[in-house]
Amino acid sequence: MEVYLELDTSQASAKEVESILGNTKVVGEASDLTTTGEQEGKNYDFVTSIWQLDETSKRVMMYGADLDADHPGFKDPVYRKRRQLFAEIALNYKYGTPIPRIEYTQQEVETWNVVYGTLKKLYPTHACQEHLNNFGLLEEYCGYRIGNIPQLEDVSKFLKVRSGFSVRPVAGYLSPRDFLSGLAFRVFHCTQYIRHHEDPLYTPEPDCCHELLGHIALLADPTFAEFSHEIGLASIGASDEDVKNLATLYFFTVEFGLSKDSVSGQVRVYGAGLLSSAAELQHALSPAAVIKPFDPIETAKAECVITAYQNQYYYTDALEDVKLKLREYIRTIKKPMEIVYNPYTQSVDIVDAKTVAEKEITFVKNKMDVLSKAVQKLRI
Repeated sequence: MEVYLELDTSQASAKEVESILGNTKVVGEASDLTTTGEQEGKNYDFVTSIWQLDETSKRVMMYGADLDADHPGFKDPVYRKRRQLFAEIALNYKYGTPIPRIEYTQQEVETWNVVYGTLKKLYPTHACQEHLNNFGLLEEYCGYRIGNIPQLEDVSKFLKVRSGFSVRPVAGYLSPRDFLSGLAFRVFHCTQYIRHHEDPLYTPEPDCCHELLGHIALLADPTFAEFSHEIGLASIGASDEDVKNLATLYFFTVEFGLSKDSVSGQVRVYGAGLLSSAAELQHALSPAAVIKPFDPIETAKAECVITAYQNQYYYTDALEDVKLKLREYIRTIKKPMEIVYNPYTQSVDIVDAKTVAEKEITFVKNKMDVLSKAVQKLRI
């Protein structure tokens, strides 16, 4: 039986890998192996446990309780007071405790009604099938409807059952590294505040309409949830430049991605930035939009536009293709250590190349034993 096993390891560990393999024939010399991380000479601080998100989630970079002068709610003292309340809830939240329930005002509910009602009319013709399937479940189990803004605690429990993800409140923008690190532990940082009522179909920042209507339905899809988890895990221990590239890939996929619908075969939207913006949702599927095939290497170089429509959008044939292409890209990222996610403790372990090789080889040998026994039974 032949098994092809390609390992990315340091030259110093190559001989140890050969000794672990024993009498197994190894194709390739130590000089052929790729050196990983040895040339970096730099270590990066990173989160190793889900508990540490209690601290990183406080490092709000923009908005939060402080609004810029061009924010629609900047001159509204009532709105600013409400934002202060939401910020305090998020900053005081601790992992493992129930997310506080919000008694939204009538004005906030009316804003939700406009956004929810407008987008729901567009979803059947613009949203991908995965979003449509889960959106119906959110209406059934999480209170998605006119006249009611869903509570994050209900949404988090729903996601935990569907895909293993959970949400936690956040006061505003986090850095790309802090936000992506949450995804590594299957945690989505989610705002509880709602946009200003002055312009219900526009917001300069993510709000609960964007999170609840754009993101949550796809995070309930196991394939998409795994994609989000892997892009977050790739950011752990990565260089600033690699994190920047991963954030750009996240932007053009999770926020503004397109894919061919699994039922109709037509290009549909799965990106949350589009699914929560009625105007750009329609633009992205119009003849005026520039749509390109998703290529991680090229997409990582694209410009992210915040205050206007994107210059281009990227599509794949299916959500599964996005995940597979991302995995290929992640393999090119060099880190000074190996990171392995432990789902039981919701933490990451730092391991050396030898340990990784031993685990991989043990796994392959066990599979070979199972296959060998199965073949013997067939012969009998």
